[in-house]
Amino acid sequence: MSKQIWKAGNMVYPLPAVMVSCQRPGEKANIITIAWTGTVCTNPAMLYISVRPERYSYDIIRETGEFVVNLTTEKLAKATDYCGVRSGRDVDKFKEMHLTEEPSVQIHVPGIAECPVNIECRVKNILELGSHHMFVAEVLQVHVDESYLDEKGKFHLNDTGLMAYSHGEYKTLGETLGTFGYSVRKKRR
Repeated sequence: MSKQIWKAGNMVYPLPAVMVSCQRPGEKANIITIAWTGTVCTNPAMLYISVRPERYSYDIIRETGEFVVNLTTEKLAKATDYCGVRSGRDVDKFKEMHLTEEPSVQIHVPGIAECPVNIECRVKNILELGSHHMFVAEVLQVHVDESYLDEKGKFHLNDTGLMAYSHGEYKTLGETLGTFGYSVRKKRR
């Protein structure tokens, strides 16, 4: 197999495409679509989002220190894209995309009711790294859609229709190839 050498760039794909809600006190809530996001730590539970400083949501998150990461699904693909290409300076994204504000428990920012998971976050650190600034945040609360809980209370996240962002395209996640540890698990006789 032959490979070309390209200039430095981010090619870590696919990524989650999440809608991040934010809000200043007394103002309408806003949504920004983020693909530069991920897990930072398990204990304490922490995650990050990276946002360009010129984005409308950047100042809101920086000033309030709060946001909600809302996981997206195939059904929310159009809303996810819209919230990434339209500015909250100009439109009310909740209204335009017919999304419902869901109250949070520990912060003043609403989640998005139509999303299967809402993750309440408080900013702990801001790393100014270049084109994007990374908001490192502690996870305070997680809301999960009860319709994906089985009779034993297990949450079936992979049944929600999660989607990902890969090199400019929104993708479904596809079929399961294995489970954690399957490569070393002993076969039953």
